[in-house]
This record gives sequence, C-alpha cells and structure tokens, in this order.
Amino acid sequence: MRDLTITAILIVVAAGAAGLAVWTEPDSNIPTALSDQGQPFFPGFKDVMACKALEIIAYDETTATAKPFKVEFRGRRWSLPSHFNYPADAQTRLTKTAAALMDLKKDTVRSDSTTDHPELGVVDPLDTKVSSLAGRGKRVSFRDGEGKLLADFILGKTVEGKPGYRYIRIPGEKRTYAVKTEAEPSANFEDWIETDLLKLSAGDIRKVTVNNYSINEQMGTLDNMERTILAKEKDKWKANGSNVKQAAVDALLSALDNLRIVNVAQKPTALTQDLKTTEGITMSMDSIMSLRQKGFFVTPTGQLLSNEGEIVVETDKGLVYTLRFGEIAPSQPGAVQTEPKAGQTDATRTEERRYLFITVHYDEEKARTYNDGDLAKIGDQGKRLARELTNRFADWYYVISGADFTKLRPKSKELVKG
Repeated sequence: MRDLTITAILIVVAAGAAGLAVWTEPDSNIPTALSDQGQPFFPGFKDVMACKALEIIAYDETTATAKPFKVEFRGRRWSLPSHFNYPADAQTRLTKTAAALMDLKKDTVRSDSTTDHPELGVVDPLDTKVSSLAGRGKRVSFRDGEGKLLADFILGKTVEGKPGYRYIRIPGEKRTYAVKTEAEPSANFEDWIETDLLKLSAGDIRKVTVNNYSINEQMGTLDNMERTILAKEKDKWKANGSNVKQAAVDALLSALDNLRIVNVAQKPTALTQDLKTTEGITMSMDSIMSLRQKGFFVTPTGQLLSNEGEIVVETDKGLVYTLRFGEIAPSQPGAVQTEPKAGQTDATRTEERRYLFITVHYDEEKARTYNDGDLAKIGDQGKRLARELTNRFADWYYVISGADFTKLRPKSKELVKG
C-alpha cells in the first residue's frame, strides 16, 4: 500500500511539472487572445498615392459635437466636401498624414474591455450610444479613388511615459493598442487651404480707408459713422493728414498681410456669376436674401453696405480691395450634435467669427500714381492678379476670426497721434 501511495505522489508531481513546462515553454506562451499583437492594422494599406479621400471626425467636448472634416481628390483637384468643396492645398499634408498611419503595427495590446475606452480616449466620436462626452477620440479614415476603405482608426490619448506612443482602436472592435506613431491629423479648415488669401504684403499697401459704421436695420440708417484715411507719403504714413501712431498702423498692415480665413459659405450661383462679370449685380431675389442673411445690404442706388463697416485697401500694383464685415457666423458647418452638457449654451451666442465679403478691381490710374507714372516695372501684374482674385472671391462668403475682425476695424483715435 505504501508503494502505491508513493507512486501516486510521483505521478501527480510529474504531471504538475509537465504542466509548468507547458506554461513556461517560450514558443507557446502567447494566449490566443493576443495572437494579433505585432501584426499590421491594415496590411493592404501600403501606397500613399492610392489615398484619394481622407475623413477626420474630431470631437469638441465644450459644444458636445462631432466635427466632420473631409478632403477629397475630384475633378483633377483637391477639395473639401465638408466645406462646400472649397479648393484645398492638400497634397503635401495628406501625404504626410497617410505616411504616418500607413502600415501601422499593433505594438502592444492595452485592453480588451470597452469600459477602458473613455480612459484611453478611444471612444468613437460618432457613437451616440455612449453617454459620456469625455474620452472620445479622433476618427481617421482613408479611401481610394473608387471609395474603397483603405484604413480606419480611432486615435486616442498619448501613452503616459512612452513618448511617441498613443492608444489606437479600430472602430467596431473592443481591443485597444498602444502604438508608436507621430500622426496628429488636423481637422482644422485653415490647415488645408491656401493661406495667402489677399495675395498682398504689407509693403505693397499705399492707402487704407477704414469706414467704420453699423447698420440700424429697424430705422434704415447708418450709425456710428467714422472714416479714417491712411496714406503713405514718401515712406511715411499719415492719417487724415495728421501724424500716426506707427505701432497701430503697423498692426493694421500686418493684419491685412496675414489675414486668414477660418471657414466659408457658398454664394448663390446667380450672385457668383454677376460678380465675375463687368456688368454688375442684377440682384435676383436669391442673391438679395443670401446677402441679407450674411449681413450685407444693397441700397436703392446699388451700393453694397455691410452690418459692421468696411475697409478699402489700395496697393502699388493698382489693386483696390474692399473688405466688408457682416453678421456673426456659426462656428462649424455640418456639426453632428450629441447630448449636450447641463447648462450648455448655444456656441453661436458668444462666437465672434464674422462673415467677410471681398471684392477687388484693377485701377490703372492708381497704378500710375503709385509708380510715378511708369507702368513698365509692374507690367500686367495688377490686371492678372485682379482677374485671378475676382474669380476666387466671387464664389465665397469668407469667415474670419473675432481677433482679425477687431484688428481690421481700428478707431481713428487708435491711429491718429494726438
């Protein structure tokens, strides 16, 4: 009996040792659940040039909205479908974005639980079933020219203590990975467009007329009218014939030089066509209603006025720009609203962005004046640029930031030295 007991003990010990050996065997220590670690997310995503469309869904917790942004190659040019197909300067940025996310590996499995998604910042920004507003990531997808999906990621928070790593999840899957990537795709409109809106530099400007006024729509009058004329005379600026506060003038010229738009809205087709011709605006009902909604009004004599005044800029090439400031503009087109925070107010109530209506024309007499009667040194530059800009400006109401709006409407007392 004693021998049988010893034999049984030895069998149990041997079985335990065998089990330990299996558990610690180097070639079989990866559980099936982790078998995809180290594999590429999208093995077929290897050609940057195959990307013909990029969509980014960012999330704004302050407004509880998902903000869709899309750039796409269509009709032999890049455009922004999320912003009325506005022309995009996209090739370089899209290539860098695609290269940073192409052929990514599933470096480290971080979690298989959906309860960890908010903490890791990988909640799908489009998921309406999740009540939490916090922890939503940025969803980025690529498609080829035929609309086939090449890759689709949710980019989460950066991994603490591991520079260059961030959490990533594939939409519809529970698993979250820690992945090495420096990708930070932008969903900001201004990062994807031609930034030099007016095509001028501060050194080109010879005269600026600031017409500050506001329209009293109830009374049909212009209120708070004030005109300041800045003119450059022998390399020195004068304001209404008086000396200027040079720092303030420099700030205004810099604001014109560096003017950036943050959004756009389309003009009606009829208005666009009218603005591209020399015959003037015929003023269809669609055009009149569109203008009024944006804060612009046509007088019985055909003069175009704006809610918050205008600024006229003349350059050495004979270009005359008129920038008219209209109504407050909404923050984003096409926002997807989710459950709001308690007590949250409409973002447009405090939004300072303004509609901007820009026109430009070439004035040969001014070109002669600013070049001492000699047009040879500038040639046809002014004419060509005026045509190019007229065709660009005719399609769009632009939207500028509140900061730029303020910079472009200085009061006389801010410019004229006392």
